[in-house]
Order: sequence, then structure tokens, then C-alpha cells
Amino acid sequence: MERTIRVTGKASLKVKPDWTEILLTLTGTNADYGKVLALSAEKTEALRGCFEAQGFDGKDLKTTDFSVNTKYENYNENGSYRQRFVGYEFRHALKIGFAAGSENLGRALSALSSCAAEPEFEIVYTVKDGEKAKNELLKKAVAASSEKAIVLARAAGVGLGDIVNIDYYWEKMPMEARPFGKMLRANAPMAAMDLSVEPEDIELSDSVTVVWEIK
Repeated sequence: MERTIRVTGKASLKVKPDWTEILLTLTGTNADYGKVLALSAEKTEALRGCFEAQGFDGKDLKTTDFSVNTKYENYNENGSYRQRFVGYEFRHALKIGFAAGSENLGRALSALSSCAAEPEFEIVYTVKDGEKAKNELLKKAVAASSEKAIVLARAAGVGLGDIVNIDYYWEKMPMEARPFGKMLRANAPMAAMDLSVEPEDIELSDSVTVVWEIK
């Protein structure tokens, strides 16, 4: 029977955000389905134009989700609540990203402050090369497993052999900092926002389980 030792290594890593994303949401309602689609296109082009006016590449504004749904409202008729059709409502979610820095963020907020499309938006700081950070974290986790295995083997008076198996469940790892909190409106007073905000480092953690042969 093969003798093995199973050790889980845990690691953590702090990463400095180097990329900023503006998450935007456009909405609109019209009783006619064709007109609501036209309204969506009109607002999207207006938003793109606002960013281009501040020196951004309009092609960097990307759609992340788009939907059109029927919208109803409740009303009271002789003491009974009923629903009536209001129209079709579109929801267009987009994002634009750029290198982190107060100058770029200031240009983005200037683009939104006078934009006729009036989107809701959220500011997210993240890491552009997320895979590099994940790989570094995995290296640290495997190294931690190895160190523990050596200590345990010595304490038990045995030697470590080859690695028999590595168990790791890869899952999406959030790499975000949101110092401004919830969604904001484009017509909010932008001048009141502190553009010198320095987002805190993003803390990552993960674990890897390694099975070693023992001699």
C-alpha cells in the first residue's frame, strides 16, 4: 500500500490596483418597441460621444449586457389594484477601462457630468493582468504546502518522495476595490468627488492541496 501525506497550503497576496473601470447603465422606456430600440441606440451614441470628447477611444466602450422588457405599473380602480402596460424598457450595461490615475478618472467624470444620456455608473479599481497575480498566488500556496510537508515528514521520521497528486479548484477570484460605493448618477455634482482617492490594495487568498509520497 502506497504511503502518502496530504497537505494543504494556503497563501495570501496584496495587489495594487492599476486599472480603472467605469460600469455604466443606460435605461429608457417607450410604448413602441421600435422606438425604444431607437432610444437605446441614441443614448449609446451620445454616451460614446461624451467619452470621445474627452479624448477616449469610443471603441473602448463595450456592451456587457442588453435587454428589453415589458414594463407595467400598478393603479387603483374602485378599490382594486390592477396593472396596466406602460411600455417597453431597455437596459444597456456597458463598461470602459483605462489606466488608474486621477487624471484619467477626472476626464471620465467630466465626460459623464454633462452627458445627455444620463447613465448611472460605478467606479471600480482592479488589476489589468489578473492572471499574473493568480499565478503568483498559486506559487505561494504550493510553496506553503511544501514547507508544511517537510516539517511534518521530519517530525514523523520519514522522507518525502514524489508528488502523487495536486488538488485545486479553480474559481473566479474577485479583484476589485470600490471606494466610491454604490451606483452614481451622471448628473450628480462631480466637483464634489475626491479625485485624489488612493484605493486600498486588493487582498487575495487561495489554497492548494498536495499529496506527497512518503518513504
